Amino acid sequence: MNATDRARWSVTAVFFVNGCLVSSYLARIPSIKVEHQLSESQLGIILTLFGAAALVSMQFVGSLVARSGSRRLIQVGLAALPILLAGVGLARNPVQLGIAVLLMGLVHGAVDVSMNAHAVAVERLREKPILNGCHAAWSVSAVLASLVSAAVTRAGVGIGAQFLVVAAVLLIAGQLATRNLLPSEADRSGTSNGEQRTGWKSGWTRPVLILGAMGFVVMIGEAAVISWSGVLLHESRGADLATAGLAFTAYTACQAAGRLIGDRLTERYGAAAVFRIAASVAVIGLAVVVAVPLWWMSIAGFGLVGLGGSVLLPLIFSAVGREGGTAAATAVSRLTTFTYAGVLIGPAVVGWIAAAAGLIWTFTGLLPLLAGVAVNSRLLTRQGSGNKEADAQLVAYPGSGG
Repeated sequence: MNATDRARWSVTAVFFVNGCLVSSYLARIPSIKVEHQLSESQLGIILTLFGAAALVSMQFVGSLVARSGSRRLIQVGLAALPILLAGVGLARNPVQLGIAVLLMGLVHGAVDVSMNAHAVAVERLREKPILNGCHAAWSVSAVLASLVSAAVTRAGVGIGAQFLVVAAVLLIAGQLATRNLLPSEADRSGTSNGEQRTGWKSGWTRPVLILGAMGFVVMIGEAAVISWSGVLLHESRGADLATAGLAFTAYTACQAAGRLIGDRLTERYGAAAVFRIAASVAVIGLAVVVAVPLWWMSIAGFGLVGLGGSVLLPLIFSAVGREGGTAAATAVSRLTTFTYAGVLIGPAVVGWIAAAAGLIWTFTGLLPLLAGVAVNSRLLTRQGSGNKEADAQLVAYPGSGG
């Protein structure tokens, strides 16, 4: 296995470790609420702190990667995140909890951008798609962390004890995962001071804005399914509470399955074709959900939404990385601004519209948005103006052959 292939598996492992860390925290949110006796509004503030902090850090990570490379940021981030996760578990009051969650959000935002930027660099160097596999690793780790958290919660294990053990294990795993990443020179801009501006105002190019808007729509849809699919089945399709939870299960299982084969499909048929067909499958699945008043058909429909939507965000990340040229990390950080915004506001927007029009009509309103994403699949074939310079820089990395 050559150095580039090792880097591919290394960055995939980074996605897996990051998914375990973040999902371990997310899966214990109900327990955190009970342990700290938080009201709904207090919990809402805590949850907002994480997402808002991640959004803020994302605005500056691109410039840091351009100066230092993504490898260093990933290594530092995967060392800090386990410690901060332990801090969340050991917090004794809401103030300490809020500070720990805030810091964890800041570091996670930096790691999120850095690992996606690194994956883009590896993908360009290998000249083969890998983003779907990386995001599949995150999805699988999220499921694994959720199952572990459910088991330890049922066993009566406290948050502090669980997070300490998870932090210790993932601190070691994270450092092992980063050993074979590309060197810092692989995605560092290599420009002298003032030659290339990579501050928080840079990177907002027209292609990035358009692709970011597409990513925003994709994440609005994902947030809507994750937060409201069970409610729709229970309140609008007559499913009992246990059955209603199967909508999310079908969605996530099909999403993980789609991402596991997404890179091979992209390599064989091209990004634009895979994106267009996948988005169309998601539209068909959502149409089944809103048009067929049977709970089991709705579950099948949400499964199709997960299968079709699985490859959309990884392919958008890949396209943004190409558009960014030598400033790929900055472009990726701008995209993550859109995607995180979709995750943050999606559930609330769906709730507001559903209160006025009902959940069925709200999900129906997502159909033309997803259809618009499918229509713009041609943007996935664009090549950024900086590609030649970036490719030359990456090819200079020793061990990139093969």
